[in-house]
Parts: sequence; structure tokens; C-alpha cells
Amino acid sequence: MQTKQTLAREEAIKQPYPTERTLAGFFQRWLIKEGSAYAFLSPYGLLFIIFIVVPVLSAFLLSFTFFDTIQPPHFIGLNNYISLLTQDDTFMKYVLPNTIQFAVIVGPGGYALAFMLAWMLAQLPRLPRTIFALILYSPSMTASVAMAVVWKTLFSGDQTGYLNSFLMGMGLLREPIQWLQSPQYLMPIMIVVTLWSSMGIGFLAMLAGILEISPELYEAATIDGMSSRWQEIFYITIPSMRPQMLFGAVMSIVGTFQAGAIGVTLSGSNPTPQYAGQLIVNHVEDYGFLRYEMGYAAAVSVVLLLMVLFFTRVANRLFASDT
Repeated sequence: MQTKQTLAREEAIKQPYPTERTLAGFFQRWLIKEGSAYAFLSPYGLLFIIFIVVPVLSAFLLSFTFFDTIQPPHFIGLNNYISLLTQDDTFMKYVLPNTIQFAVIVGPGGYALAFMLAWMLAQLPRLPRTIFALILYSPSMTASVAMAVVWKTLFSGDQTGYLNSFLMGMGLLREPIQWLQSPQYLMPIMIVVTLWSSMGIGFLAMLAGILEISPELYEAATIDGMSSRWQEIFYITIPSMRPQMLFGAVMSIVGTFQAGAIGVTLSGSNPTPQYAGQLIVNHVEDYGFLRYEMGYAAAVSVVLLLMVLFFTRVANRLFASDT
């Protein structure tokens, strides 16, 4: 009798519960196993959808419409993109070349400068390294308005401007130069200011990556005959910190293409004087918030997004781990 009851109990244990055969039972088991993880991820996922996915999809859909913020948008197909590439002389003659020039100089230049400074700081003791890292990182935390006040004072076009006063005192100038209103000087000043403030989170990531490299690797390389600092950088340092290099490259690309406000802030106008400092971001603001051609501005922003994605993909191919 006892044996029959034991066999019946074992048979009942082997049989699945009735709820496990239903969709509710499957969901209940999934909720017990994975629910806590998705609960922690849900706030980020919700914010990502609201502030990233929805705006990107909205801009993409608006780029195929004519929308002036007064009348409802109506579909016009690819007309905005056709006008951008064939009829917008300002974009093709000034905005696109300025953006490419700015990105080519500031992007790789700021990236290389961040790596060099991070490597130099890694050679210092802890206390001076921390102080210099804070000094280099602080400009990236400065608000654009406060930053503009400092640089506009330096490049002021009257005799009280620090640069004009210094050059006139040295006898190199007879009259003040309108640095921030001159098409000849505005773009170089934008590049200098952007490089000055480019030591941001990517710079800190590189510094942390260099400090995480084991000193034993350098000692082993020295035993094997490696005696040059350049060899250490190219054969040990850079390969050992590929994730940080990739992160720094992505942050440099994104920061370069979204740095359009610097020209408007320095010159005080949008568009900038003779479009000398006009970048794609300024073109989007010009058409979107000054002319209220939201559909056309959305098309320009989609082109900007595609450019960022392309260069990010290139950076990923260069620095992504082989594993």
C-alpha cells in the first residue's frame, strides 16, 4: 500500500502542472526567472524610447513632409532631400564644406590630443595626475555661455580685447581686428575653442584605460628588446585599451558634429557672418526655429545623423575588439 502511494506521488511530480501548459503558466515562469532584470532595465528602456527612438522616428517621418508648425504636415516624398542636394546653394557651398573641414580638424585632432595628454598624465604620480586631469577636464564642464564670455573677451574686436591689445602693444597691429566677425578668422577661432573644451569624458576614459594596463606587459616587452616609447604606445598601449579608444572615438565624433552652437555663440548671429562658421547644426536651427520649415530641417538632421552613423561605423571597424 505504501509502495503504491509512493509511486503515485512520484508520478504526480513528473507530470507538469496544469498551469505550465497554458500561456499564463509560461508567462509566470518567465516572470519569476527574468522579471527582476527587466524591471531594473525598464526605466532606462522607457527613457530611451521617449527621448531617442521617438524623436528619431519623428524626424525621419517629418523629413518626407512639408510642415511649417501652423498647418498639418503633408507628404511631399523626397522633395526635401532633392532640394537639399540640388537647390540649397548655402548648404553645398558653405555648410557642408565647413562641417567637413571642422570635423576633419577637430575630430582627429581632438582625439589625438586627448590620447597624448592622457598618456602624459599617466606617467605622473597620483596627486599631480589628479590635479592636471581636473584642470584639463574642467573646460568640458563649463557652460557654453560662460565659455563664450571668456573667449569673446579675448577676441573682442575693439582695443580692449586682450588679443588686439597685446598685438597693438607689440606693434604688430595698427588698428583692431574684428576677429569674431571676420570670415577669415571665425573658423580657426571655432576650432581652437572646440579643441580647448574637447577634453571630456572620452579623455577620462583613455586615461583610465592607460592606467589599467598591467606594468608587467611593459616589463616583458623591455626584456624582449623593446626600448622605444613609441613602440610601447603602438604595440602595447593602444592594443590593450581598444574599448576605451573606441569609446573616445565615438564621443569625439558625436561631440564634433553637435558643436555647431560655438560659431553662433561667438559671432552672436545665426547665420554666422557670410556663413563662415555655419555648420549643419546651425543649418537645422536656421530652417527649423527661424524659418519654421520643420520638414526641411528634419531632412537636414537625418543627413547629419547618417554622417554620424557612418563615421561611428568607421571608428568601430578601426578599434573594435577582434574577439
